[in-house]
Amino acid sequence: MSIASQDRTATSQQELAPGAPAEARLPAEGPPVERLVAQRGFFAGPFDRVPDELYATVERGNGDRRRREVAVDPHSRVSMNTYFGRFPASYWQRWTSVAQARLEATVSGTGTLSVVASDIGGSTRVVERKHVAEAVHESVLLTSAIDRFVDGGALWLELETGGATLTVSDVRWSVGAPSVVRPTAVVICTFNRADDCLHTLDVLAGDAGAMAVVDAVYVVDQGTDTLESRAGFQHIVDRLGTVLHYRKQANLGGAGGFTRGLYEVAEVQHADHANVMFMDDDILLEPDTVIRLTAFANRTVEPVIVGSQMLYLLHPELTYSWAQTTNLPALRAGVPVPRNVHRVDLTRRRQEIRVDAGYNAWWSCLIPSEVVASTGYPLPMFFQWDDVEYGHRARAHGHPTVTLAGTGVWHADWDWKDADNLSNYFNHRNSLITAALHTDFDPKAASRAIRERLLRFLVTMRYGLAATVLKGVEDFLEGPECLHDGGVEAVAAVHKLRAEYPETQSHPASEAPGPRSKATPLVDAPPAPSRDGLVMAKRLLWQVMGKTRGSASVSFRHSHWWHVSRYATVVVTDASQQGVRVRRLDRAELISLGRRSIRLLRKLRREGRGVADRYREALPELTSRKTWERLFESH
Repeated sequence: MSIASQDRTATSQQELAPGAPAEARLPAEGPPVERLVAQRGFFAGPFDRVPDELYATVERGNGDRRRREVAVDPHSRVSMNTYFGRFPASYWQRWTSVAQARLEATVSGTGTLSVVASDIGGSTRVVERKHVAEAVHESVLLTSAIDRFVDGGALWLELETGGATLTVSDVRWSVGAPSVVRPTAVVICTFNRADDCLHTLDVLAGDAGAMAVVDAVYVVDQGTDTLESRAGFQHIVDRLGTVLHYRKQANLGGAGGFTRGLYEVAEVQHADHANVMFMDDDILLEPDTVIRLTAFANRTVEPVIVGSQMLYLLHPELTYSWAQTTNLPALRAGVPVPRNVHRVDLTRRRQEIRVDAGYNAWWSCLIPSEVVASTGYPLPMFFQWDDVEYGHRARAHGHPTVTLAGTGVWHADWDWKDADNLSNYFNHRNSLITAALHTDFDPKAASRAIRERLLRFLVTMRYGLAATVLKGVEDFLEGPECLHDGGVEAVAAVHKLRAEYPETQSHPASEAPGPRSKATPLVDAPPAPSRDGLVMAKRLLWQVMGKTRGSASVSFRHSHWWHVSRYATVVVTDASQQGVRVRRLDRAELISLGRRSIRLLRKLRREGRGVADRYREALPELTSRKTWERLFESH
């Protein structure tokens, strides 16, 4: 069955008009299904770079781990007490009405299979155990009640042998199916990452189990380096067939790309029975995540947003966070929720506790149609905070977010992204908008948060970054009119603004302009000052008076404000480790930006509440289908 039947290769603007009629017929009810596959059990990852220990560990002896099968040698033990191997029983008990989970596997040989459970403190107990002798492709079934896991705990499979070999394959966890099993439409937004996007599509298309729950794949291509320009695009078209719907449009950011998918799915008859899963183009996809999110969403008691956890792409054993929330008065997103962890090695630590998310980023996130119906479409924020704002708005309409344990995708490491970029405009403008919409909005608190950041940017000679932030605040104060075109004009304006500041440009380390290596020795930072405020004031005074002298090279991990601000010229390594930036003291620019900051923050404190009221009044129109139709047709 197909959510939409539009020509999968249509690319002309006429064919892609948002108002084009949808001919698809998604059945209101699918065929009866007795069991719903909640997740599959694998013994190795889908990619060579992924550690097998995220799937299964050899606790004793030897085991030959392959993706779908493991051969356990005599006198050995293999455990699936791993990130992807565990069934997150705590989440299933809290958010669904499922009372029992069933594990099935195909076995050959002789040995013991055990379903083991943990509690919030990590203590374990055997739930059910079965011994097989000289089995030949025998189907084994073990069950577990989901009744003692509200605050934490999980289930997993363990295999043990005596004097013989045991081979286990086709492991899967299932639960009772609901009366209607809803399919998922995957929406991928891409911008000039054609090769990455094609790889993600190829991984998804190559997994028959994942594709069995996917009714449509919408790819919204907003770049100039398009997917259809690649030789591999036709291969994807052939693999996905009528399931694929390729759309090209002007760059409206992540918000515009993902919303285009929502917009088109909503045109389809019976689409109110569908789930929509947003997915970044540049992730490494564990395809079982699609199955796990879809199954969970099909069994929650009430519609909730279901998101996956982010694992680090460059360090695939590490997780960014178990779940996130915000500190809106401080204009901060990505805040770990209580009892959460950050950058933990998943091959060494297990998530026993259940943590509740405030929102889930859109690297992989499933939104049921009921949420869209009551919450509306995303705000046309272009990118940054669009997912945060939507999570807050959905919760206000009675739809919380669940970041489901064991549903990770690999995404670019945040720690390896330099903060001095265009996104800071959207980060500050959109964080102010989100705070205006979802708090009482304290302009003084917002002003303090921005002032602290501006001081650090100025004292570290990142004048372009300070100017970027100031423009974000200025545009926020314009009111909801700043969102009228979905961010197209803002992107061009900020690019032009940042081009005026040399330190915003990255250079190869061997070609950095200015002082050569002999004149810029690599200098490590001293310990952090005990009295930040006094040291900050002193450094700024020195810079204003022109007393700062000398030059140095500074590694990224030593580029603290109290260190960089000691010099008149500093060559600083990018967080990406791909180049360096040259920062130079500019007394006139420092004074000019400082005065502008004072005036603007005073205006924010004076006018902030009134501006916040205007955003609240405009919210229904900004998130309406009519607004997005206008944006899609005008670009």
